[in-house]
Amino acid sequence: MHLWIHLVGAIVPLLTGFVWYHPKVFGNIWMKETGIDPEKPSGNMMVIFGVTALLGFFISFLMTPMVIHQAGLHSMMLGVEGINDPSTEIGGIMKKLMDTYGNNFRTFKHGVLHGVIVGLLFVTPIMAINALFDRKSWKYIMINAGYWTLTLALIGGLVCQFS
Repeated sequence: MHLWIHLVGAIVPLLTGFVWYHPKVFGNIWMKETGIDPEKPSGNMMVIFGVTALLGFFISFLMTPMVIHQAGLHSMMLGVEGINDPSTEIGGIMKKLMDTYGNNFRTFKHGVLHGVIVGLLFVTPIMAINALFDRKSWKYIMINAGYWTLTLALIGGLVCQFS
């Protein structure tokens, strides 16, 4: 795992949000649906951006086992003695497996696929349930779900390709 790719992944929600919620894309519709008045800014934007980057780092880190299949093999073997020593039986098996299959499904495209799946089948239902109880519109739900699906697709692609 490479820390730097998660640091890059941390800023993806900010960059995607800058474009997605721009007034010429979905920003005006989103502000109308949320009731936000652009003439009356509220909240400390530096704090909002900083916390967003921190939470983006957490999301990027969490995407690793979702987009890299080899992480499942490693997590299954946690605590097994000799797992990282190729001179042991289990270490030799792991080395052979990783030499043979360690790069399978390690592409940007594959990470995007998993990011879209997580966005559509995990994040969107959670957001939709909350939004329905908050009495938000389907426009609001679709704008935010689209943003998160795109954001997770990009993070998934980065993590899968470069971690």
